[in-house]
Amino acid sequence: MTGMTAVARFPSIVIDCPDPAALAAFYGTMLDWKVEVSPGWADIRAEHGQCVSFQQVEGYTPPVWPNQESPQQMHLDVIVDDLDAAEAAVLDLGATKHAHQPGTSFRVFLDPAGHPFCLCVH
Repeated sequence: MTGMTAVARFPSIVIDCPDPAALAAFYGTMLDWKVEVSPGWADIRAEHGQCVSFQQVEGYTPPVWPNQESPQQMHLDVIVDDLDAAEAAVLDLGATKHAHQPGTSFRVFLDPAGHPFCLCVH
């Protein structure tokens, strides 16, 4: 495939939720990324260009983790230097620590809309 032109560039993740502005504010603050909000949509952007988007969906049902009653469909892993300090910070932002914690080098949380995400140490 050498020499071929890419079909697409710069992937973005889009997360369904009931309130895009609120979820963007949560992740934007956690990652220290710029928040941009428009009706039914919000983006967070890193200085180097990475983007995560949030779209409003009617009748949103949060995932249930770790079972597949309502599948998680995707989750974010974010790297932190100190799990305890990062845990305190995300809880203060509105996250919930999940009761099921299957590892020691990462911790599972639910964002304010119920999506699982992990704080991970390298």
